[in-house]
Amino acid sequence: MTARLAVVAAVVVAGLLFGPVFGWTPLLLPVLITAAVLFGVAQLCELRPGLATWRPVLLVVAGLLAVVGTVLVPMSVVDILGALGTGVTRSWRLVLQSTWPARPEPALLVFVPLLVVLAGTAALELLARLRRPLPALAPSAVVLVLSQLFSAASGLTALIAAVAYFACVLTACVTARAGAVAVPVTALVAVVLAGSLPSAAAYSLQEQEVPRVDVRTGSPLDEIAARLARPGEPVFDVRGASPDRWPLVVLDAFDGVEWTAGHDYRRLGRELAPPPAVPVRRDSAEISVRPGQGPWLPSQPLPAAVTGADPLVEAAEGSLLAPVPDAATTYSLSFWTPEVSAAAQLDGAAPGGLADVGAVPDGIPELAAQAVHGLRPTFESALVLERFFRDGYRRATGTALPAGHGWPQLRDFLLVTKRGTSEQFAAAYVALARILGIPARLVVGYRPPPGATTVHNGDVLAWPEVAVTGVGWVPLDPSGSASSATGLAAMTDRARAALPPSQELKDPPVAPPTAPSSQAAASGSFPFGVFFAGLGLLLVLWLVGVPLAKTLRTWRRRSRPGAGAVRGACEDVRDRLRDLRVPLRPGMTLRDYAGLVPAAQGGLTELSSIVDSALWSGHPAGDEGPRAWAAVRAVRAGLRGSGVVARVRGALNPRSLFTRG
Repeated sequence: MTARLAVVAAVVVAGLLFGPVFGWTPLLLPVLITAAVLFGVAQLCELRPGLATWRPVLLVVAGLLAVVGTVLVPMSVVDILGALGTGVTRSWRLVLQSTWPARPEPALLVFVPLLVVLAGTAALELLARLRRPLPALAPSAVVLVLSQLFSAASGLTALIAAVAYFACVLTACVTARAGAVAVPVTALVAVVLAGSLPSAAAYSLQEQEVPRVDVRTGSPLDEIAARLARPGEPVFDVRGASPDRWPLVVLDAFDGVEWTAGHDYRRLGRELAPPPAVPVRRDSAEISVRPGQGPWLPSQPLPAAVTGADPLVEAAEGSLLAPVPDAATTYSLSFWTPEVSAAAQLDGAAPGGLADVGAVPDGIPELAAQAVHGLRPTFESALVLERFFRDGYRRATGTALPAGHGWPQLRDFLLVTKRGTSEQFAAAYVALARILGIPARLVVGYRPPPGATTVHNGDVLAWPEVAVTGVGWVPLDPSGSASSATGLAAMTDRARAALPPSQELKDPPVAPPTAPSSQAAASGSFPFGVFFAGLGLLLVLWLVGVPLAKTLRTWRRRSRPGAGAVRGACEDVRDRLRDLRVPLRPGMTLRDYAGLVPAAQGGLTELSSIVDSALWSGHPAGDEGPRAWAAVRAVRAGLRGSGVVARVRGALNPRSLFTRG
């Protein structure tokens, strides 16, 4: 029973390691109840030998019923069958296409308890047929590896998981008299989990090439002129928080003709975490989008969660894509609002910030250098470029509005007409900024008047954003269409007001490069952190696992029926003497032991008499087991005089766990 429980517990530990994917709470009931049902069925088959033939079928059926009861119970029979089929074929794929933690929906979550059913059934069947722990532990090891492929455990989670799995393996091996198996198995687990002990997970299958959601749709940048021609048409209503801008989509790829959006859209999970280095507050708003407004939903640069809809999300950009394009949609949006007071250096490593701009026409690079007065790329030069557009160009109004954002239209805007909508202002700014080495991207959305609850076509706006280290993407306003600013835009207003006149502009001093530390140079590329973390984990496993294994071994020996308890007492005394390095030789009896250890002579002599009575007299009295273990306690009392160091060393010595006879 103990080995069976340990094998099932190992499957539970492996299944719960999918916690980083779904969160820990949604997995607890499905994994624990499914495992408990499997263990109960295995126990029933043990008590009723006639059921052993049907054990695999009973385990699978009972496990599936547990999955249905914990994950799929609100569904109809047809939906349950469909969800089970999805769990076998597509559930893992849907999870990889979602942000994490994924929503604990049946179609996504069901594959984890199904893995528990499969691994638990295989483990229990192998243990029942082979009576060996190593093959029975293999299914849980497979689930453990799969969980680490999805998302490697890290930090304290990895340590707790390693200790828990070690305890399961050690218990199964010791109770099945295969203690030597525990060493290679737990060493393998330590390598798998200890490699993830640094604060960030070392590997995640989601970061690799996984199936992406196919997104092909037009650009809202093409619609700006048409929307401005119908300014009074309502687009969406807002209740709750009122940020100064409602972005629709980020356009960061430009081939000289078209601006296109990112393509890493995923199903939005339960919640997106805020950026770790930026102080934020959480706001929320309820948004009702009118029908016929296209696939993109009004969002914020840092969305947190969406309820009432199931959109796709480009997590790095914050764009939301409606599941049903052009349909009326009402949803609640929670989002993170950065709270910063000053900008820092530009972030040249921001994704897409310095992407290609196609074939640049003649005269444009010279215009870009002239616009910033030869300044090198800094946040100040980004503001100087914005002022260049504000002072030298004007917004187009009326009915004959210019349209287009490729290089032919941008060249005409920059060098000839100097008149355009926010479409040309934003596209031209981003193109020139990238030519100058300023990381920038283009955003299309809406900027409603302050206090407005209904957003109209006339509020449509395109604007550039520049990447700032430690802050994120900061919006700018080269067309000068802003009426108010909050958040990052307010920070930009303060920096804009402090900008010196053009004749006083100069590059800020460059900080001297810092030499690499001698420690970093000496460390090279070898992962010392992982190495020492693994050693530390193995040390913890040794200090905890060896005494625990000996305690379990003593309990198992004392629990034997009849004369088996007497034999267990003899084995326990022998192993304790070996741990204290008493020189025992093959063929020695308990009376011989008494001559080597005078301090425990009384207990050893008493135990020897009990052995003679229980094993050789042929007329055991029936109470030899308790008497034998009372003698063992007397032996332990006598051995206490051997010193604290010797006793601690003996308790941590694993040799007797693997020595037979």
